[in-house]
Amino acid sequence: MVIKVFLASSSGSTAIKKKQQDVVGFLEALKVEYAQLDIACSEENRMWMRQNVPQEKKPSNGIPLPPQIFNEEGYCGDYETFFDAKEDNAVFAFLGLPPPPGSKEAEHVGIVENGNHAEETIAENGNVDNSIEVPEEGRNGNAHSDEEQAADEEEEEGEEELAEEDEAMEEDEDVAEEEEEGVEETEEVVEETEEVTEETQAAAEEEEEEEQEEEEAEVQEEEEAE
Repeated sequence: MVIKVFLASSSGSTAIKKKQQDVVGFLEALKVEYAQLDIACSEENRMWMRQNVPQEKKPSNGIPLPPQIFNEEGYCGDYETFFDAKEDNAVFAFLGLPPPPGSKEAEHVGIVENGNHAEETIAENGNVDNSIEVPEEGRNGNAHSDEEQAADEEEEEGEEELAEEDEAMEEDEDVAEEEEEGVEETEEVVEETEEVTEETQAAAEEEEEEEQEEEEAEVQEEEEAE
C-alpha cells in the first residue's frame, strides 16, 4: 500500500506550505513510505485529487486544498484530520496501516483491546492530579480561536491563489489554441501565395513565348519582303 500526499510546490500561502511540511516531516519521522504528487505542475494530479476527495469533505467552494492524503485510491483525510490523529497517537489508523510493534499507537491499541486499563489505574491511584494549572488563555480558548482565524484567512488566500492558477492555466490553453489556429492560417496563406506565384510564373512564361513568336513572325515577314 502506497501513501499518496498531494502537495502544491509553488503555493504562495505560508499556511499551506507549513501544513505540507508538517505532514511530510511527520511521515518521515515515522518512517512511513509515501509518494509526493505535485498538483501545481501536473493538471492530471490536480484533477485526480479533486475528483477523489469525498464531496462531504470538500469546502463550501468545492475546491479541496493541499495537503490531501490517500492510501492508494482510498481517501484518508486532509491536514486537520491528520493533525487530530497525530494528537491522538492514531496516525497509522488514520493512514490505514498497522502500527509498528512497540510504538505508542500499538500500546494504545493494546490498552483499548484489554479494556479500561487506564481508568482502572486512575481509580487505584486516587483522584487525578488537579495541581497542574491551565493558562487562562487556554481555558478561555482565545489563543486557539485566534490561531484558527489566522489559519482560515491563510486558507482563503490559498483558495484564491489556486483559483487564479486555474484561470491562468485555462488562459494559457486558450492562447495555445489561438497560436495553433494562427499557425494553420499562416500555412494556408503561404500555400495560397505559392499557388499565386506559380500561376503568375506560368502566365509570364506564356507571355514571353507569345512575344518571342511575334518577334520571329516579324523577322520572317521582313525576310520575305526583301
